[in-house]
Amino acid sequence: MIETIAGLNAANSFSELPPQFYTRLEPQPLSQPRLLHANPDVAELLGMSTRIFQDPVFLDVFSGKQPLPGGKTLAAVYSGHQFGIWAGQLGDGRAHLLGELAAPSGNWEMQLKGSGRTPYSRMGDGRAVLRSSVREYLAGEAMAGLGIPTTRALALVVSDDPVYRETVETAAIVTRVSPSFVRFGSFEHWSSSPAELRALFDYVVDRHFPECRAGVQCPDSLNDTVARFLREVVARTARMIADWQTAGFCHGVMNTDNMSILGLTLDYGPYGFMDAFQANHVCNHSDTQGRYAWNAQPAVAHWNLYRLAGALLGLGTPQDTLKEQLQHYEADFLQAYRGNLMRKFGLLAWEEGDDDLADQWWRLLHTQKADFTLSFRSLAAAPAQPDAFLERFADRDAAGAWLERYTRRLKHDERDPDQRAAQMLASNPLYVLRNHLAEGAIRAAAQDDPSEIDRLLQVLRDPYTEKPGFEAYAAEPPQWAEQLQVSCSS
Repeated sequence: MIETIAGLNAANSFSELPPQFYTRLEPQPLSQPRLLHANPDVAELLGMSTRIFQDPVFLDVFSGKQPLPGGKTLAAVYSGHQFGIWAGQLGDGRAHLLGELAAPSGNWEMQLKGSGRTPYSRMGDGRAVLRSSVREYLAGEAMAGLGIPTTRALALVVSDDPVYRETVETAAIVTRVSPSFVRFGSFEHWSSSPAELRALFDYVVDRHFPECRAGVQCPDSLNDTVARFLREVVARTARMIADWQTAGFCHGVMNTDNMSILGLTLDYGPYGFMDAFQANHVCNHSDTQGRYAWNAQPAVAHWNLYRLAGALLGLGTPQDTLKEQLQHYEADFLQAYRGNLMRKFGLLAWEEGDDDLADQWWRLLHTQKADFTLSFRSLAAAPAQPDAFLERFADRDAAGAWLERYTRRLKHDERDPDQRAAQMLASNPLYVLRNHLAEGAIRAAAQDDPSEIDRLLQVLRDPYTEKPGFEAYAAEPPQWAEQLQVSCSS
C-alpha cells in the first residue's frame, strides 16, 4: 500500500487527446486549507494506506496548492442539454482533473471540485461551498453502500475563504474519484467535428469498452463498434436508473452533461432520497417545471440517450442502426427494475400480475405519503406481524387490502419465510442519506467537526444491517426537515 504522495504512480491519459479537448491550468488553492475528512475505503480502492493522510503533501495536493506527482492538471470541455434546452459549450467550470492512478482495482481519475475558475466557468466563481461539498462527499458512499454505480470521493478540504451564493458561505474542495469523467455532453460537444468525435470515441472505447471491438482475427466496421458501444451505454444507463427508482433516489439535474458515459451516478448537486413518497416528487427547488421528478427519471434518461445517439451520427453511423440500440432501453430498464423489486418484495420470480401489484404498492405509498425506505423495510415482517406494517399508514384499510394481496402472492413461491425475510432485509436498506442527516453533518463540519461524517459513514457503508446506538439514523425525519430545500446552487 502506498503511504506517501511521492509513492503514487500517476499519469493522465485524457491529456493525450488533442489539446482542443481541454485546457492545461493549475487550480486556485484555498487559503489556509484544512483536511476535514479523508475516506479510508476510497484510499484502499486507490491502493493507498491511510498513513498517506498524514503526509503534509496530501493536503497540498488536494487543496490545489501543488500538482499530483506525475499527473497533468487540466479542465475538460464538453457541452450539453440543460433542462431540455441546448446550452452549447460548457465544461469543467470549477473542476480540475489532476491525473489518473493505476491501482490493483483498476485505473482511477482524480478530480478536484471547487478548485477555482477555468475557461469554462462562464459567469461562475469556480468555487464550491461547504454544504454542497459535504453532500457530495457523503453521496458517493451512500450510493456505493446501496450497490448503485457511482463516483466516489477521497478527501474533503475546507477553508474560511468566503463564497457568495444566496448568503455568504465558506469554500471547500472535494476530491472526486472515477474511472472516467466523460459524459454524454462530451460527445455532444464534438458532434459536428468528425475528427475530434472519432478521437474521443476511440479513446473511450479503447479504455473502457474494449469488448465493443471485434477481435484482430475478425475485424469489422466502425459502425458495428459504434452500435455495440451505444448498446452497452443504453444497458448501463437503464440499470442505473432502475437502481435510482427502487432506492427512492432523485438526481435533481439530469442534464446530458451530468450523465456518465460509464453509467455511473455523476455530479451530486440537488439530489435527495425521498422521505414521504410522492411519485411526482421534485428534489431540486430550481426545477420549477418538475422535469426531473422521480417518476420522470426513466423517460429523461431515454431522452438523454437519444441526444447521445444524435451525437454519434457524426461518426457516419446510420440513424437506423443507432435507433435499433435505443429501442432496447425499455426492456433493459424493466428487467433491472423488476429484478430489484423481486428482491425487495421477496419474490423468486416475476409473474403475470406482479406489475399491477407493484403499481398498487406505489399508489398506496403515494396516497398515504408513506416513508419510502421504512415502508419497504417493513415488508420483511409484514406477513407475520401485520400490525406493525399497518401502523405505517394513515388508511389501515387500504394498506390491509394491499397486504392481503401481497400475502397471497407470496404463497406462489415455496420458500422458507425466515430465509425470505433475511433476503428482504438484505435488499431493503434501513439507512439512507436523508437530507436532514446530511444537514447535521454540514452543521458539524461548519465547526470543523467531522464526527457526524464519521457516524454517517458507519451506517451508509452497510445500510442494510441494523446498528445499536444509531436508531435516530433509521427514524423518519423530524418536522423541521420539511423546511430543508436543495437547489442548483447546492
